[in-house]
Amino acid sequence: MKTLTISQQAAKEDVETVLEKFNSSEAGLTNLEAQKRLKQNGPNTIQKIKRKPEWQVFLGNFVSLMAILLWISGLIALLTNTIELGIAIWCVNLINGLFSYYQQHEAQKATDSMLKMLPSYTSVYRDQRLQRLETTQLVPGDVFMINAGDAIPADARLINSSSLQVDESALTGESIPANKTVNYQSDESDTLSETDLVYAGTAAVNGSGMAIIIATGMQTEFGRIAQLTHQETKAISPLQQELDRLTKQLSIIAFTIGLIFFAASIFWVHYPPAQAFIFALGMIVAFIPEGLLPTVTLSLAQGVRRMAQKHALVKELNSIETLGEASVICSDKTGTLTQNQMTINHFWTLKQEYDVSGLGYQPTGKITMRQGSIDLQNDPDLQAILRLLVLNNAARIQSDENGVTQIVGTPTERALMVAAQKGGLDLKQLQAAYPKIQEFPFDSNRKRMATIQHTATKQLVLVKGALSTTLPLCTRQQQAGQIQSLTATDCQKIKQADAKYAAAGLRSLCLAYKELPIMQGQLTQAAAESDLIFLGLAVMLDPPRPEVYAAVRKCHAAAIKIIMVTGDSPLTAKAVATKIGITGANPRVITGTELEKLSDEQLKSALANEVIFARVAPEHKYRIVSTLQTCGEVVASTGDGVNDAPALKKADIGIAMGQLGTDVAKDAADMILTDDNFASIVAAIEEGRAVYSNIQKFLLYILNSNVPEAIPSALFLFSGGLIPLPLTVMQILTVDLGTDMLPALALGSEKAEPNIMQQPPRSRQAHLLKKSLLWKAFGWYGLLAGLISTLAYWYTNSTYGRSWHNLAASGSIYLQATTMTLAAIVFCQIAAVLNCRTERVSVLKIGLFSNRQLWLGIVFEICLLSLLIYVPLLQSAFNTTAIGLREWIILIAIPLPLFLLEELRKLMLRHWQKSK
Repeated sequence: MKTLTISQQAAKEDVETVLEKFNSSEAGLTNLEAQKRLKQNGPNTIQKIKRKPEWQVFLGNFVSLMAILLWISGLIALLTNTIELGIAIWCVNLINGLFSYYQQHEAQKATDSMLKMLPSYTSVYRDQRLQRLETTQLVPGDVFMINAGDAIPADARLINSSSLQVDESALTGESIPANKTVNYQSDESDTLSETDLVYAGTAAVNGSGMAIIIATGMQTEFGRIAQLTHQETKAISPLQQELDRLTKQLSIIAFTIGLIFFAASIFWVHYPPAQAFIFALGMIVAFIPEGLLPTVTLSLAQGVRRMAQKHALVKELNSIETLGEASVICSDKTGTLTQNQMTINHFWTLKQEYDVSGLGYQPTGKITMRQGSIDLQNDPDLQAILRLLVLNNAARIQSDENGVTQIVGTPTERALMVAAQKGGLDLKQLQAAYPKIQEFPFDSNRKRMATIQHTATKQLVLVKGALSTTLPLCTRQQQAGQIQSLTATDCQKIKQADAKYAAAGLRSLCLAYKELPIMQGQLTQAAAESDLIFLGLAVMLDPPRPEVYAAVRKCHAAAIKIIMVTGDSPLTAKAVATKIGITGANPRVITGTELEKLSDEQLKSALANEVIFARVAPEHKYRIVSTLQTCGEVVASTGDGVNDAPALKKADIGIAMGQLGTDVAKDAADMILTDDNFASIVAAIEEGRAVYSNIQKFLLYILNSNVPEAIPSALFLFSGGLIPLPLTVMQILTVDLGTDMLPALALGSEKAEPNIMQQPPRSRQAHLLKKSLLWKAFGWYGLLAGLISTLAYWYTNSTYGRSWHNLAASGSIYLQATTMTLAAIVFCQIAAVLNCRTERVSVLKIGLFSNRQLWLGIVFEICLLSLLIYVPLLQSAFNTTAIGLREWIILIAIPLPLFLLEELRKLMLRHWQKSK
């Protein structure tokens, strides 16, 4: 048997029992008793998610596997008296750690929230008088007042109510306000549906009431959901897992090569151990990508900044890359895919149909007739409909400080008023002309509202409500201003129209009226709601966000599945999902109750096909996300309500809405959309894919230089020292920590390639260091660079009359040869960095000069090379010497053929893929 919560238990008990249970009364508690309970229960607050201490966050940036490896490498360099090398390695590590911490700190500062959903003050009965108290001071047993516009401060049982309606969308995802009465009713298939309870974090939008608090703080439904969020810990991001794996791989490769070179230099070349160790250390450092972490951090940080410009705030740097890997988006409906603003889009009568343009609560739009043009002055049916919308309405019309008219009320009542404005009606003038003298408020049993208006000559009874309870009260109908009998055929036609709208996920209100002579005294409800004249149906919807359609298409093109997970009704969920293109015409719709009956295997089977989840609770959303992850999916979960928070936290990346989103949702999320624009998610996915692609470009660039660096050392070793070392250890480090660094970092700022959103998400099993990348680095770019740099070495020696058996091992010729080898590698790297910018697309298509940072990096490496060649102090430190104009002409000519050769390869690859 399912265990009932405190709130659910209280809902089934009558008011007197609840008051007695909490030792309270309608006059409330005494201040003395309230203070005792405050000490016992604690303040009425929601605990925030506990974060890591700041010092742990700071140190975490300096103790990753790559960082530890660099600390050790720097220490070894210092111990072997290569102080410059050790300091350089440590500086790279230190700068990267500080930069990464700064980015994390700034993102955290920008997204910290104070959980402002709970109101600051509440009207509470204490010591038998009504007082305004801080919400944090409320305790179980307190009795408080509720009025339209008030936020509900805690879970409470209603003592009395009058036309009370509460917006519970933050908790349930249901866009239509819930009707609240003292009498208990509940839908067993629908969580949080008790009519006599109000919940913390929701807001009253109509009517009034009084309630006794039964749960505060973390004991509320709001707190229970927040607790689910707190219990969930984030797994290490896919990017971090891959970086750790890559670091281990490259470390093993580097140390293996280092050991081979160390052993060969001792036993083959007969180097002293200290000199052999320095030589091996140079090879190790050459194969360790010192710039990997700075490049990853920079790529992520620049992605974060670009996303901020597109209204998406990323809290953790790794989140943006994880989103790029997303294969499934679990999306809430209300406020995420839709605007959370009810809109009248259609009027239906037995004679005519009308369309209403415009979305939301702005009176921009017009009413048009399906057949023929509209003339409001000569259309008595439409006049009567619009008049009813304004007069039978609980919304308030008020003006702000600038004199602009505002409509305050439930989403439905506001939508009705706005529709009347689109018809050209003056709301205040109409209400003044037809003063209200009596009202029978909406309640969940009658499912309708009736008002009686007074004029000088007659009384108007106006009724709106559900068709099922309002149409049976109608005996007549109005067509073209003429009153006729309502036949059984007419009723059947009306019901068919209502069913058609319901199947489309639209909600309709039945509109009816009658005229009475002026009478003394008040009418009974039965007398007022009888012998009515049917006018028509007002059809409304919570419209999808305009940008959602294109965003959904882009997700489908990128092979990203979207699953709607909502607390709304199955019909509405299906209608919205099919309308915006998330699913086809006949998806499977699973309710929360049905989901509870599914086994894990059955749920996995359902998730493999088109499916929508409706009427779900937080635990259901959590299970859906968790099951998708066990299927190997990378899950992004979007939402704005408290009910979304556990799934947001569980997901690989949680995305909250910044404007309509609750603070609990924002606190649980990894990314916040500051404009609540679903389309920003697509831009974030593109940025995430670009980040991953840029990291691979960086790896390709820095790994390919290892080949021309290793070939000279291999020639030296395998010749037993007969061939002098064409490239010294310091020159190798010059390339890795000097000339290569800025161009490599600039690759991190590359924008997404044009076709990146036409590719499916990469698999969780995909690795940064894939075989094709290694082949391109070592077997293509690196091999060509190794060939060219070796030719540069031989060319310089041959210029001075030296052949392979009498190569210079010292002196000016040797310095010329090593300088040309170093310079040739640098100019090969210029071609490589340009070629690495795209995988298949021509660099000319994205713009040869579109990445300014990259060209600044190229200028920097040429300037640095020039300093190494011509500054005497640096010449002695790096074994270089000045070269002449002829050598510079040769060097400058190197990049162009390499660039053109790679462009030809990409062209052939594109043609091959196209033909395939």
